[in-house]
Amino acid sequence: MASQAFLSAEAAATSSVSVGAGASSGHSPFSIKGSTSATAGASSSSTRRGQHGFVSTARAPLEPSDAWGPSARCVKVRGDIRGPPGIVGGLSIGHDPSFHHSSAVLTNDFCGRRSTRQVSKLHFGRPKLHHNKHSPDAKLALQAVLSSPTATNVSSILCLWSSKLYPQEDFAYILRELGNAGDSCKVIASYEWAITQDSLRTEWCKLLSITISTLGRLGKVSLAQETFDKAVLSGFGRNVYSYSALISAYGRSGQCGRALQVFEAMKKCGCKPNLITYNAVIDACGKGGVDYKKAMSFFEEMEREGVDPDRITFNSLIAVCSRGHMWEEAQKTFEEMQRRGIDQDIFTYNTVVDAVCKSGKMDRAAAIVASMHRNSVKPNVVTYSTLLDGYGKAGRYVEAVAVYEEMKSTKIVPDRVSYNTLVYIYAKLGKFEDALLVCRQMEKAGWKKDAVTYNALLDAYGKQGKYREASELFKKMKSENVSPSVLTYSTLIDTFSKGGLHKEALQIFKEFKEAGLKLDVVLYSSLIDALCKSGLVDDATNLLDEMIRAGIRPNVVTFNSIIDAYGRNRQTDVSHYPSCEEEAAMVPTTSGKGDVTTHGRALDFSDLSINKSVKSDSLLYSGNVRETPHKDILAAVRVFQEMWELGVKPNVVTFSAILHACSRCASFVEAASLLEELRQFDRKVYGVAHGLLMGFKTQVWQLANVLFDEVARMDHSTAAAFFNALADVLWHFGQKEGAQKVVLEARRRQVWVQAWQMSEHQCCLDLHLMSVGAAQAMLNSWLLNIRAIVFEGHELPKLLSILTGWGRHSKVAGECIVKQAVESHLLSLGAPFKVAKYNEGRLVSTGPIVGGWLLEPGTLELLVLHDTRLDATETAD
Repeated sequence: MASQAFLSAEAAATSSVSVGAGASSGHSPFSIKGSTSATAGASSSSTRRGQHGFVSTARAPLEPSDAWGPSARCVKVRGDIRGPPGIVGGLSIGHDPSFHHSSAVLTNDFCGRRSTRQVSKLHFGRPKLHHNKHSPDAKLALQAVLSSPTATNVSSILCLWSSKLYPQEDFAYILRELGNAGDSCKVIASYEWAITQDSLRTEWCKLLSITISTLGRLGKVSLAQETFDKAVLSGFGRNVYSYSALISAYGRSGQCGRALQVFEAMKKCGCKPNLITYNAVIDACGKGGVDYKKAMSFFEEMEREGVDPDRITFNSLIAVCSRGHMWEEAQKTFEEMQRRGIDQDIFTYNTVVDAVCKSGKMDRAAAIVASMHRNSVKPNVVTYSTLLDGYGKAGRYVEAVAVYEEMKSTKIVPDRVSYNTLVYIYAKLGKFEDALLVCRQMEKAGWKKDAVTYNALLDAYGKQGKYREASELFKKMKSENVSPSVLTYSTLIDTFSKGGLHKEALQIFKEFKEAGLKLDVVLYSSLIDALCKSGLVDDATNLLDEMIRAGIRPNVVTFNSIIDAYGRNRQTDVSHYPSCEEEAAMVPTTSGKGDVTTHGRALDFSDLSINKSVKSDSLLYSGNVRETPHKDILAAVRVFQEMWELGVKPNVVTFSAILHACSRCASFVEAASLLEELRQFDRKVYGVAHGLLMGFKTQVWQLANVLFDEVARMDHSTAAAFFNALADVLWHFGQKEGAQKVVLEARRRQVWVQAWQMSEHQCCLDLHLMSVGAAQAMLNSWLLNIRAIVFEGHELPKLLSILTGWGRHSKVAGECIVKQAVESHLLSLGAPFKVAKYNEGRLVSTGPIVGGWLLEPGTLELLVLHDTRLDATETAD
C-alpha cells in the first residue's frame, strides 16, 4: 500500500528533489574517463546491459571472509611478492629466519589479480556437498564445543570429530557460529587447532580470514592483529582476503587510521587490493569519521585499478556522507548508482534518508521515502525510525506523530529505537500522558524501558520546569533496576541547576560519584555550569583544573559557562544587559554530547577565525596588567586564553559572552583595551568588533561586510546571536550609528526577515528576538522608514505596534529588559506609543498620531543616530 503520509511531501518536493538518473544538479563527484568501469554498465561486472536497460547482477553484502570459494586452495608461488620480512600490517616485528623458507602463500587469484567474481566463476556449477553448506556432523561438533566449559578442551573435541567433518565447509561453519555465540576464546582455540592439521593445510588461508573477520565483529581487534601477525610469520598470512578482513576489523572498531595502515602495507608487499578490500577501506572511512574527499579518493583509485564498484561500495560512500551530514553528496552518489544501473536496496535508501534527515531536510527525506514505493523497495522499521528521529530533532513533532501512525497502518512493528524516539517527541510536546502511554505499549511489546527512555523523560521534565516530577521519575528509574547512565546524571544536574536547585544538583553529583561511574566532559560541564549559576565561579574554575588534570579535555560549553559567569560577576548596574542564558535569542541549545548546536547541527564558529599566535609580551599577560577592580573580566579573558591554548575552538556563545563582558566594562577605554587584546587571538572577529567600537569608517566596514556575509550563511539563531552581541556593545558605548548599521546589515541579509511587517491595516515592528542594543537601534531605523513613507505623501496604516517579547529575557514575567529599554527610549524620543490593553509586551499607537509626530520639527534630529567616537587613524591588519 502506498504511503499516504508522504504523498503530499513528495508532491511538494518534486520540483526540487529527484532521486533518479540524470536528476543531479551541479558537478558530480564521479568523473567518467572512458574506462569500461566508468561507463553506464556497458561491461561492468556489477551490471550488464539488457534489452530494456541495465540489469543488476550485484550480490548481497559479504564479509571479507565470505568471498572464499569452497575449493580455495594454497599453492606455491615465488616468494618475492611477500614484501619486507620484518613488516607486518605496517608494523615492525621480530625477524624469523624460517619466514624466508615458508611456501604456503597464495597464487595471483588470491592476491587480488582476479576479482572475486572471476574466481567464483571457476567453480560455477560444482556440486555442493550439503544443502546448508555444512554437514549434519558439523552441527553436532559445534554443540560439543559450545557445551565445553572452557576453551582448553576444544582441541580434544575437534580431534574426536575431525574424521567426520568436511574440510571445505565444516570448519568454516564452526568458526562463524562460535563467533555468533560471542566466544572469542573458543574461536581462537578452534583456529589454532586447525592450523596444526596437515589435512587442513589448503584451508588455512580461508580459516585465517574467517577468524580475523569473526574477531573483528566481536570487537577483539588486537587479537585479530595478533592472529594475522602469527600467520604471516608462519608463511600463509599475506593474502588479499586476510588483509581485507583485518581492514574491516579495524574499520568496525572506528580505527580508520590503523585500517589505512594495513591497506598501505598490503600494497607495499605486492598484494593487489580487490573489490572486497576497497569496500572495507571505504566502509572504514565512514565508521572512522574520515571526510568524504578522502573516501572518494579510494573510490577513484579502485576505478583506476580496474576494480568495478558494486552496490556495497556505493552504500559505504553514502554512509560516509550520512555521518558528515552531506545530504547533497549522498543524493548525487545515489543518482550515480542509478546511472550505472546498480540496483538500490533497502540499505541504500535508509542510508540516504539518514543523511538527509541529519541535515534537517525533512521534506526531501519524506519525498525519498515516498519514491521507495514506486521503486518496489518497501520501507522497514529502520526507515520509519530514521524519519521519526529526524522530525523530532527538527522540532516538527506533529509530523513525527503522523509518521508513527503511518508506521502502524503498514503493520510495521516499532523497535526500541522507534519507541524511545516517540517517547522523546511526546515529552518535548509536553504530552507526558501520551509519553507514558507509549512506555506502556513499549513494555507490552516486549521492550523494557531503558536509560534512553528515562533520559528523554527526565530531559523533558527539566525543560518544562517539572523538577518534582523529574526527581520522582529518577527514583522510579532506580527502583526498576535501570542503571542511570552518565547522561542521566548530567541531565539531572543541568535540570536542577537551571531551575536554581543547586543543592539538589550537587546531591546528584554526590550520587554519581558513589555509583562509581567515570566522569566525562558532559557531566563535568553540567556541574561547572551549576556552580557558575550558583555564583561559585572560583569553585567552578577549580573543577575545571581538576578536569584537565584527570585527562578529560574540556569542550567549548565548559569554557563558555565560566567565561559567561565571570562576565556576569560584576557589581556594576547591568540591569539592561542580560546574561548569555537570559538572552534566549542569542544562545543556541546544547546537545546531549555537550556540543553547542542549533536545530540539531553542531556549530563551528571558529571557521570565521584567522588564528594568530599570542605575543608573550601581551599587555594582559605582562607584569603591567591593568590593576582595576574589574578583575572578573580579566579572569574571563584568562579563561579564554586557556581555551585557545588547549585547542578548543570558540563559537558564537563565546563571542557573545566576551562582548557582554565588554558591555560591563567601567569605561570605553577599558572595553577597547579588552578587544584590542582579544585581537591577538582572533583578528577577524574581534578585530572587526574593535574597529567598529573605535569608530573606524572605511577599511573596517569592508572587513565587516565580508564577515557579515559569512555569518549570514549560518543558521538563523547563530546569525542573530552574532548581530545581537555586536550591536549591544556598540550601543552601550555610544557607537549608535554603528549599531544601527549592524542591525540594518543583518536585516538586509534576511537575519530578522520578519522584523518589519506592513499590511493595509497594520504596521508592526517585532523586536522579541533582539538584544537591548539591537532593539533600540532597529527601533530608530523603523521610525525613520515610517517617516519616509509619510513624507512621500502616503497614509500610514490605522494601527502601528511594537512587539517586545514580554518576559522573554527575564526570569520574572513582565519584567522584560527589552520592553523596559524600548519604553524608555520611546519616552526620550517623545514618541506617542503606549502599552496595549491586553498585551503587556505590545506597544501601540495609531497611524495619524504617529504621522503627525513624525512631521513635527525636531523629530528627525532625534531619530538620526551618531557615533560618539570617530577615528580616522585606522590601520590595516
